[in-house]
Amino acid sequence: MGLVHVYTGNGKGKTTAALGLAVRMAGHGKKVFMIQFLKGGMKYGELAASEKLENLTIKQCGRASFVDRDNPDPVDVKMAQDALELAGEAISGGEYDLVILDEVNVALEFGLIPLERVIEIVKRRHERVEIVLTGRYAPEKIVELGDYVTEMREIRHPYKEGEGVKSRPGVEY
Repeated sequence: MGLVHVYTGNGKGKTTAALGLAVRMAGHGKKVFMIQFLKGGMKYGELAASEKLENLTIKQCGRASFVDRDNPDPVDVKMAQDALELAGEAISGGEYDLVILDEVNVALEFGLIPLERVIEIVKRRHERVEIVLTGRYAPEKIVELGDYVTEMREIRHPYKEGEGVKSRPGVEY
């Protein structure tokens, strides 16, 4: 029976937690598909890792630039909507054991995709497909769908501590 995980909150580690589950599932011979909303054009470490892990596929569905929350470019809206349709096919098809919708909560918050459609896709999942929804701003209706709900809470982060720490490969991306 596939269950629903929601990883949200302002702290670091949502995508990392999802990838940990992905590695665990792949290690057991399960097929994993991660769809990255709003991410593209950057060589995230998980992309290199997925090339080495036989059962992990990652599809980026965004551009290298940040999305303007208040005035999203139509290209960003289209890419997010296409990603959601891809997610619907992957989740209902039964080909994958785990489907991760990385940063889907941010896409919802920015108004790029409709909440009702995400809920419908999750509810119509293939019975054995495990789903992870990541990203800050998880709407209450998404939280209610979750069987596992984890909120990452930031206590300290070196970006904000004035330590001059920049984004580092292998840690932040």
